[in-house]
Amino acid sequence: MTNLSEIKAFSKPLVANLAKLGISNLQGLLLHLPLRYIDETHITAVRDLRAGEAAQVEGEIVHAEVTYKPRKALIARLEDASGQLTLRFLHFYPSQIAALKVGTKLRVYGEVRSGFFGYELVHPTCKAVGEKTTVAETLTPVYPTVAGLTQGSLRKAIAIALTQNGLNETLPAGVYQSLHFPSFAASVKSLHNPPPDADLQGLEEKTTPEWQRLAFDELLAQQLSMRKHYASRRSVDAPQFKQSKQLVSSLLKSLPFALTQAQQKVAIEIERDLTQPHPMQRLLQGDVGSGKTIVACMAALQSIESGWQVALMAPTEILAEQHFRKMLGWLTPLNIKIAWLTGSQNKKDREAAMQTIADGSAQFVVGTHALFQEAVQFKKLGLAIIDEQHRFGVQQRLALRQKGQPEPHQLMMTATPIPRTLSMSYYADLDVSVIDELPPGRTPIVTKLVSDVRRDEILQRVREACAQGNQAYWVCPLIEESEALQLATANDTYALMQHEFPELKIGLVHGRMKPAEKQAVMAAFSAGETQLLVATTVIEVGVDVPNASLMVIEHAERMGLSQLHQLRGRVGRGAAKSTCILLYQNKLSETARARLKVIYESNDGFAIAQADLNLRGPGEFLGVRQSGVPMLKIADLNRDAALLNVAKNMAEKLLKEHPAEVEQHLERWMGSAGELVKV
Repeated sequence: MTNLSEIKAFSKPLVANLAKLGISNLQGLLLHLPLRYIDETHITAVRDLRAGEAAQVEGEIVHAEVTYKPRKALIARLEDASGQLTLRFLHFYPSQIAALKVGTKLRVYGEVRSGFFGYELVHPTCKAVGEKTTVAETLTPVYPTVAGLTQGSLRKAIAIALTQNGLNETLPAGVYQSLHFPSFAASVKSLHNPPPDADLQGLEEKTTPEWQRLAFDELLAQQLSMRKHYASRRSVDAPQFKQSKQLVSSLLKSLPFALTQAQQKVAIEIERDLTQPHPMQRLLQGDVGSGKTIVACMAALQSIESGWQVALMAPTEILAEQHFRKMLGWLTPLNIKIAWLTGSQNKKDREAAMQTIADGSAQFVVGTHALFQEAVQFKKLGLAIIDEQHRFGVQQRLALRQKGQPEPHQLMMTATPIPRTLSMSYYADLDVSVIDELPPGRTPIVTKLVSDVRRDEILQRVREACAQGNQAYWVCPLIEESEALQLATANDTYALMQHEFPELKIGLVHGRMKPAEKQAVMAAFSAGETQLLVATTVIEVGVDVPNASLMVIEHAERMGLSQLHQLRGRVGRGAAKSTCILLYQNKLSETARARLKVIYESNDGFAIAQADLNLRGPGEFLGVRQSGVPMLKIADLNRDAALLNVAKNMAEKLLKEHPAEVEQHLERWMGSAGELVKV
């Protein structure tokens, strides 16, 4: 792949500026596509201008002055044969004053507005007109750029790139025949220089055949990369477990509930994976309260019965401790020894736990990030279970996997449902299991949207719920006051609640407290000693208090849908009728209104996740997984879902039949032959 520094026409400063955009080679420059387009292919007479439309006008400056009322501005009048147009500059340099001298012929472009003296352009682009000035033959592209790199410099650089040898097809022609797409060369040339009669709306919405061709190529590259990664993992050795003959059935007999059909189906998928000689990489997703933990416990017992250790890693001590207590209850009767390892332990307890892990007497280890520290040595790690996997970095998950030889199986869990298109694209290197039903007996959660001006009514609602013997959460977005956002804070709210409810026992929990403090507060709430818990979103995952039947979320309009859904799932875990009240400030933006409408109307985690993807893009779901998976730059998972299906179906065949061409395609779209960081 040609580096830009090898092309003589590119100066060192230009190469350095392009590097700031992440562009270092010819393909990167060719695929740096426009954000939008300007139509400078014709001149519009002043009399034909329309307010709200962009236009290009040519004429002579007949008046120019700097005015100081109502504010400083540079005002000029441009005249053509049909009338006059005002040019207004609120920010300007001395050089611009000189360029707008009376008698100067200019060509100006901008959006037409109605002003006090008729039509005007505010901050138009201006070009001096000479005898040789011609009208543009194609639409003018406007590119994403950085300080120091002008649109003109970018356009010249891309014009040079289009003359180089970089527009060849990478894949066999048959790939595109049924799709009726233009060639790669025709697509790239047309997108950088669209003809005057091009579909401007289609170009900007990326729905033209040229945009679709490149979106398909990008999605196909992602699929090929993921499938390569998936295949390479199948060549790695892993412990081969037998089916559990005793422990799993003993556990299931001891439970006061029966597994749902969805849990049984997923448990069989995982059991089958663990009998294979290559490492399982399975993502287990299920809505809040769907019963993922018991399925993970069954997998752990299969591992332990085969003579291997299991590690369960959670992102917070609150969640890790909850898993630890749950496992103690389930596994102690089966004579399985469980170790507990977190960063907040005292030195003596920590060293004792590490000793049992190293000598293998601890068969099941529960902990936080402390599990993958270098000092922690497992005797025989066979299975790593990672809860809320999107909260861990690629390197953190890798560090835990490297604790075992051969490579342990890995089960990742998430309560944030992943939309189908996201699962097919960014998670295509994993096997995905879904628990898509809730256990029977769960009472539906009633969601209410309430304006902040009705706060007194909500306080009364909290008082009544606690008086009836139930418990409540009051969730705040920040810990300390932020002048920029002016949001209610946990500390202030805690003080207000103590003043408002002197008869109640109130707790406070947030991420900056010491782990021991957090655990003490949560333990008191779980035991029913505390009636109202003021908290930040640290309680978003895993906190299980069946007696909590009311949640109030401050500034709900500022939170993502999946986060709101996760928080809401902390209530409705018992038999009592449960309510989640979303408090919002008035003057909602359209986006905030749309988000709150979704959460109000639906309890379906997958529908909510899809809406979140539509509104906020894939980054919210991927979390730190992004560092291992290239983000899509051209394709859009919602708009291009049909193309994603085609790409997915085509990838496996291309890898088998055209491996050399696949490498070329990956080189163009991802560099380094499309290698992913292992995740």
